[in-house]
Amino acid sequence: MKFRPRIARGLLALFGGTLLLGSLTACAGRHGWHEAGADSGAMRAHMVERIGRKLDLDADQRQRLDTLAAKLQSQRQAMRGDTTDARAPWRALFAGPTFDQAAATRLVEEKTAAVRSGSPEVIAALADFYDHLRPAQQQQVRDFIEQRGGRWSRHG
Repeated sequence: MKFRPRIARGLLALFGGTLLLGSLTACAGRHGWHEAGADSGAMRAHMVERIGRKLDLDADQRQRLDTLAAKLQSQRQAMRGDTTDARAPWRALFAGPTFDQAAATRLVEEKTAAVRSGSPEVIAALADFYDHLRPAQQQQVRDFIEQRGGRWSRHG
């Protein structure tokens, strides 16, 4: 019976990581950090500071959050690849008179491999961060997830 709580905890960690990644992206979009050449370190520091204030994190928790943010940033970079225009490979699939199925398959496999290889580190960093939060802080995270989930469900 210990298997089910581990699955639930893993899913919660993965979902939380996705929310944090979404927060990073939303924060970047609001502050113009999504543009090419933007200082990703500044974006990460701002995100850590903002979440740190909201959750009233101590120094150790902030360090764990910074580690998580670095792992998420690395995962995002692996997904984007070396290009400055992440949509260019997708647009190229439609450039000719027929859809390039082989290139689409390669692209999906590359993205899947990037997620598969980086996910264990992201999940471990997320678990390390979450497990070191006080119960009240964990409740704040759960409330945030619940609140954001409600907003997402209204949009389809």
